[in-house]
Amino acid sequence: MIIKKFQAKTENDAVEAAKKELGPDVVVMSVRKVKPKGLFKFLKHQLTEVTVAMEEESEKAAKRERAAAAAAAVVQSAVKTVAAQATETIKEDQKEKMADNPPVRNLGEEKTEGKKKEEAEKMLEERLNNLQSFLEKQLMNPEEEKEDENIEEEENESVKFMQLLYNTMIENEVDETYANEMIDEIEKIKKENMPIDYALAHVYQKLILKFGKPAGISPAKQGTKVCFFVGPTGVGKTTTIAKIASRFTVDEKKKVALLTADTYRIAAAEQLRTYAGILEVPFRVIYSAEDLEDSVKEFKDYDYILVDTAGHSHHNEEQKENMSKLIHGVDESAEKEVFLVVSATTKYRDLISIADAYKAMTEYKLIFTKLDETTTLGNLLNLKLYTGASLSYVTCGQNVPDDIENFNPQTTVKQLLGGKK
Repeated sequence: MIIKKFQAKTENDAVEAAKKELGPDVVVMSVRKVKPKGLFKFLKHQLTEVTVAMEEESEKAAKRERAAAAAAAVVQSAVKTVAAQATETIKEDQKEKMADNPPVRNLGEEKTEGKKKEEAEKMLEERLNNLQSFLEKQLMNPEEEKEDENIEEEENESVKFMQLLYNTMIENEVDETYANEMIDEIEKIKKENMPIDYALAHVYQKLILKFGKPAGISPAKQGTKVCFFVGPTGVGKTTTIAKIASRFTVDEKKKVALLTADTYRIAAAEQLRTYAGILEVPFRVIYSAEDLEDSVKEFKDYDYILVDTAGHSHHNEEQKENMSKLIHGVDESAEKEVFLVVSATTKYRDLISIADAYKAMTEYKLIFTKLDETTTLGNLLNLKLYTGASLSYVTCGQNVPDDIENFNPQTTVKQLLGGKK
């Protein structure tokens, strides 16, 4: 078996290059996009890489020899069987004739009988030759072979479906590890003649189960709920908090207070202050864990206290320590939930680094922003499976309070499998 990769601007160009080099009988195994590399990668076009396979001539010749040997054996066996049956039939006919008319032999009759026997043998030989030709034709296109072809065709369809499913997930930037896991799970439940729709439904259900039940902000069992929103700079934490606060105050008539610990960016504090004024809810700037504790006491009769935190590098140990102190400063005084806010446009490798940094501080739920700025949603599945954290909300624009919704696993899975929202 020859397996080789070809790169070109389009899939068709890559396949044509493969056929030109290896011949028209190549089988496409996988297709993937290859991002340009090097110093001037922004000047280069994205390429498509096609992996193809083809049987070597020695393998084809061996198959032909095995088929020919099998055909010859069947023909030879059939010919011997029919010859034996035909000979036995002639003998029986001769016995019956002799019983009805006992022979009175003379030289002329013996010659006539010899001639008849010769003609009978000649006729038998012709019939056997005709039978051999018929059997050889049948062996070239037997019913069993047609059935095998149907089975092979179904298997090819199944392989094509698996390849399409895998390629679709990879194009949606699902990590290869998780894409392969899904293919392996299909292989485990795969049965003969299993409809493709059944396999697709199985994948759909499995992915929904992997995403799990969405987990938004839940009310405190008693007293107020303090919600921290953490994450890197520029992912939209402040706008997300404003959207959630608007939901609680306008739609659910809850009492909400807004706090910000982001003293690094004056604009962030002023932005949240503006939202607080529009919603007519209290707003405070906090500089330490003690300030937070005082605010929690001040708003102890409120349903929710939403805390905006400073976006910082997840590699900065001092800032991480300050963040940890702030989050754990309310452990004794109130119920809390922490939400890690990340952008759907961030590279998966960077998301892993961010998730690990905050995981060292506390447990959290996930909020993905900027879904309107990307065409791929693979990172939602990747980070969910990597962290095990529940997904809460997704945002898809800057409009407050409209561009936010509870995470919907059905809609997301449909897009991951190539469907439209």
